[in-house]
Amino acid sequence: MESPVRSFSPVLVFLLLFFVGAFVCTRLLNSTFPWETNGTSQLYPQQTHVLPKTPAKRLEIPLNCTEYHLTRTCSSNYPTTSSPDQDPDRPSPPTCPEYFRWIHEDLRPWAHRGITRDTLQEANRTADFKLVIVNGKAYVERYSKAFQSRDTFTLWGILQLLRRYPGKVPDLELMFDCVDWPVIPSKNFSEPNSTAPPPLFRYCGDNSTLDIVFPDWSFWGWPETNIAPWENLLKQLEEGNKRSRWVDRQPYAYWKGNPEVAETRQDLLKCNVSEEQDWHARVYAQNWTREEKEGFKKSDLASQCIHRYKNPTIHSGVHLLCSTHEVTVCYGNTNCRYKIYIEGSAWSVSDKYILACDSVTLIVKPRYYDFFTRGLMPVHHYWPIKDDDKCRSIKYAVDWGNSHKQKAQAIGKAASNLIQEDLKMDYVYDYMFHLLSEYAKLLQFKPTIPQEAIELCSEAMACQAQGLEKQFMMESMVKCSAITSPCTMPPPYDPQSLFSVLRRQSNIIKRVETLEKSYWKNQNKQ
Repeated sequence: MESPVRSFSPVLVFLLLFFVGAFVCTRLLNSTFPWETNGTSQLYPQQTHVLPKTPAKRLEIPLNCTEYHLTRTCSSNYPTTSSPDQDPDRPSPPTCPEYFRWIHEDLRPWAHRGITRDTLQEANRTADFKLVIVNGKAYVERYSKAFQSRDTFTLWGILQLLRRYPGKVPDLELMFDCVDWPVIPSKNFSEPNSTAPPPLFRYCGDNSTLDIVFPDWSFWGWPETNIAPWENLLKQLEEGNKRSRWVDRQPYAYWKGNPEVAETRQDLLKCNVSEEQDWHARVYAQNWTREEKEGFKKSDLASQCIHRYKNPTIHSGVHLLCSTHEVTVCYGNTNCRYKIYIEGSAWSVSDKYILACDSVTLIVKPRYYDFFTRGLMPVHHYWPIKDDDKCRSIKYAVDWGNSHKQKAQAIGKAASNLIQEDLKMDYVYDYMFHLLSEYAKLLQFKPTIPQEAIELCSEAMACQAQGLEKQFMMESMVKCSAITSPCTMPPPYDPQSLFSVLRRQSNIIKRVETLEKSYWKNQNKQ
C-alpha cells in the first residue's frame, strides 16, 4: 500500500499550499494594518474592508531657469494637460462662494449676441495689453506700460492659473486695462439697437459701467509698497487676530492713507480729533515718499493685526493712538476696534486687508466694487458710513459698537471669516478660471496668436526679475497642479433673487441711517 502523501495529486498539493499561504498572509495583514480591525472583535470581523484611497497625483511643475537662460525661450515641454476629472481618487470640488454668481452678471451684456473680433478690438483704445491663451499657453501683446508693476503681476497671476489647472483654461483673447477707474459707460449701449459694448477687463467696476472685474495684482505681491503675496500674508493676519482681543483694543476708528488722490479722503481728515471735537476717529495722511526711503518699516500690512509699538508719539497735545499704513497699525498696547475703508480715485486694494482683521470695518459709502465685495452684507460684514456726513456717521458707529460690544465683535468676526474662508487663493484662482471659461464661451471667433505677441511663461518672468519682484514671484509661484477640479459654479441670479439681494442691502443701510438720525436728534436735545 502506498503512503497517503504519495496518493495526493499535484493539484491537491497546490491547493493545500495555497490555503496555508492565504491564512498566513491574512494574519500578517491584520497585524500590519491594525486600523482595519479597530473596534471590531477578532471573532466577528467586518464583512468588508474599506481601503484608503490612493492620494491624487499632483503634477509637479519646476522652474527651469538654467534652460531658459540658455535658450531665452519658453520650454516646448511646458505642461498643458493635467490628470483627468474621471480619476476616482480625485476629491470632489466644493461649491464656489456666493460672490461667484456675479460672474454671470458681469458677462450678461454679451450673453445673447456674443463677442466678435471687431467688438474685442474696440477695447484696445485704453487697454494696456491683450492676453491670448491658445492650447494652454499664454501670449501677450503690449500696448502701453501700466503704473508700477500692475501689469507684470496680473500676467504673473494668470500664468500661475495655467500652472494650477494645466490644459483646462480654454483658448481666448481679451483686453486688459490696469488703470483704477472703469471706462465703458453702460448708457452708451442701453438702446435696443445699440452695438455690443467692448469687453474690457480691469480691477473694479461701478453701477454705471460695464467693465469686467478681475482679481487685482496685489494677490501676487506689490513690490513698490512692500506688500507680500496674499497666501502667506493671509495666514499672518489670521495669527495676528488671535493675539489681540477685540475688547482689549482702543475704542476708536482709524485710517491712514494718501488723501491727495480724492476729495472724499480730504474731507475725511476733518474727522480727526482736535481740542474742540472728538469724533472717535484717528485719521492721518500717509507720506509714501518717506516710507519708501525708510524701507516701509511702518507700513507692513501684516502688522495691522499683529504689530505693537511701545512709544506712542504726540501730535497737537493728543496721543497718536493709531498709525502707519492705509489699513491700520495701532500704537499702544492694543489695536483699534474700528477701521475705516474709504475709496481713493476709485476702489482701493486695502479693502481685503482691512476686512481680514477682527476689527469692525467702517465702509464710507463706496461707488466702486471689486470682484468679491458685492458679496458683503451691511451690518453683517461691515458698518455703513455716510459719505456726505462722515464725521457724525463715524462717531455714531463707534458709540454704537462700544455700547453693543458683542454685536460689534460679531460683525468684525464675520468679515474676517469671509476673507479667510472665501477669499483664500484657492478661490481667487477658481474665480479667475470660471470668469475666463465663461468669457471664452462668448467668443464668436477662433483665438489666434498675434504676430506682435510674445509667449509668456513663469521662466520668462521670474528668471529675469530682481529684488522684491523676484522674491514675490517665487513666493507666489504655483509649484504643482491642483488635486481637485475648480469649485462648482453657483447658478446665475434670476431677476427676482437679484432684486431681493439688492433690496436687502439697501434696506439695511436705510435702517442704519434712520437709527443714526435718531441718535443725533437725541444728542442735540441734550
